[in-house]
Amino acid sequence: MDLNLRKAIIANISGNTANDLEATIVDAIQSGEEKMLPGLGVLFELYWKEADEADKTEVLKTIEHAIQ
Repeated sequence: MDLNLRKAIIANISGNTANDLEATIVDAIQSGEEKMLPGLGVLFELYWKEADEADKTEVLKTIEHAIQ
């Protein structure tokens, strides 16, 4: 069986509005369920591919601050 998790996640959120995506992210974080981590990872990957260098730098600084 050829299961492409990335494609399945993208298909599941395709057409979602910004509000829908925010609700998905908030729910994933609040639930604390590890099964939600791949979906958050795919969302981050999609963001990263579209972000310019300034946005990437800002995100990296925010993450660096959060983990210290």
